[in-house]
Order: sequence, then C-alpha cells, then structure tokens
Amino acid sequence: MQDLLYFCQQLINGLTIGSTYALIAIGYTMVYGIIGMINFAHGEIYMIGAYTALIAITGLATLGIAWVPLVLLIALICAVIVSSSTGWAVERVAYRPVRGRHRLIPLISAIGMSIFLQNYVHLAQGSRNIGFPALIEGGFRFGGEDSFQMSVSWIQITIFVTTFVCMTALSLFISRSRIGRACRAVSQDLGMANLLGIDTNRIISATFVIGAALAAVAGLLLGMYYGSVDPLFGFIAGLKAFTAAVLGGIGSIPGAMLGGLILGIAEAMTSGYLSGEYKDVISFSLLILILLFKPTGLLGKPEVEKI
Repeated sequence: MQDLLYFCQQLINGLTIGSTYALIAIGYTMVYGIIGMINFAHGEIYMIGAYTALIAITGLATLGIAWVPLVLLIALICAVIVSSSTGWAVERVAYRPVRGRHRLIPLISAIGMSIFLQNYVHLAQGSRNIGFPALIEGGFRFGGEDSFQMSVSWIQITIFVTTFVCMTALSLFISRSRIGRACRAVSQDLGMANLLGIDTNRIISATFVIGAALAAVAGLLLGMYYGSVDPLFGFIAGLKAFTAAVLGGIGSIPGAMLGGLILGIAEAMTSGYLSGEYKDVISFSLLILILLFKPTGLLGKPEVEKI
C-alpha cells in the first residue's frame, strides 16, 4: 500500500509539472506549425508573465486587497496582457523583418531576443531569487499517520483544472472560430492562404499572442508552485517545454500536450525512484529514444514537400 501511495504521489507531481510544460510547449508548436520557425524567446515571455503576476500581487497587497480570487484574477489578467504584448512585439521586431529568409537568420534573431529579454529583467528586477507568495495553501492527505502519506495540494488541483480549461478553450477556438480556421489554413499553405484573402500577418501575430497568453498562465501557476522566480526562470522551463513539443511532434497541439505530460511524469519518477540529478538525463534520453524510432515525434506528421 505504501509503494502504491508513493507511486501515485510521483504521478501527481509529474502531471502537475507536465501540465505547465504543455501550456508553454503549445506556444512553440503553434509558431512552428504556422511559419516553420522556433521561437526561442518563448521561455522568456513565460518568465515575464511570472514577474508581472508577482508585481501585480505585491501591488494589490500594498493597496490592502487580500481576497485571493480577486488577487489571482487581476494578477492573471495583468500577466496575460503584458506577456501577449511582449509576444506581439517579438513577432514584429525579431521575426517579421526576417521572415522568408534563410532559416538560420530568424533562429539567430530569436536567440538574440531571448538574451535581450533575460538581461532586461536582470537589470530591472535583479539577479536574485524573489519569493512568490503562496496564495493557494492546504490540500488533502491520504495514508496512515505512521506511514507514507500521499498529499494533493490545492495548488496542484488548480494547475490541473486551469490546464484542462485552457486546453479545451484552445481546441474549441482552433476548430470553431474564424481565426482558428484561418490559423489552420495558414499552417497548411501560407502562400495560398494569402492569395485567398487571409491576412497572414494578422494570423501569425495572433498565434504569437495566443502562445504568450498561455505561457503567462503557466508563469503564474508555476510561480506559486515553486515559490520563487528569477531571470533564468524561463530559460530552463522553456528548454523543457521545447523538448516536450519535439517529443510530442513539433507542430501538433495534441502532441505538445502529450509531450509535456510524458516529460513531467518522467522527471517526477526519476526524482522519486533514482535521484533528482538524473531527471534531465532520463528525460533527454527518452526524447532521443523516441526520435530514433519516430523522427517526427509521437503525434507529428512527416512534411510533404510540394512540387
């Protein structure tokens, strides 16, 4: 029974981290699916969302506003607005001017933007870790008092529910809305979509904005879960989310979701049964193993070259 509880505890921890990886990974996979480029500044947009939420929470506390639902709602709105604006600016500054050129040029531009955003936050907020207030506390415990107890915290439940709502809303938006249908058309053939009257620049900007908004949600959730943020907060999470997107199949939204969950569970199981020092080794080994047998990822489709 104790072994089962311990396994379930690691599974819950993995699903918690994997859910946030999936939210961030969607930004990578949507941009790649639309324009075939990797937005390496996406991790920093997620980090900016976490910092914005922290500043909003601190400001509301200074004003004496302490009702948690209202504080979370305002912090989320502020984080989404700032991150979405940053994502839109990144597309206009770092991608649109070099779109259509050799793929190496936008890649260098994205890496440069990532370094710029990292250093900007470093100068504005300092390099030290900043504590993130635990607004959602408490949870449930299962198991005897004299044995291992499995815990499920309210913040973990919040992460599960929020991720499910965001994923469902995104799926409905892509499948049923006018902009969503335009996104699918642009991802299939950008040139033809342009000829048919679709404003491709607007659709590409909307893709960056949607990905940045989801990253902001993940930034708020992970900030509360880990309890601190720093200027490198986005680099590591962005790298893991990119790995999740590749694992599930870059360009596939369901693949990004699946890849994030698999990566989170692999990290949690490795930390629980081996050591936290090996979690990255196991995760990237799993990625290499899957790509050896399925180069396009778990749910990715091979590109068909048009003649």
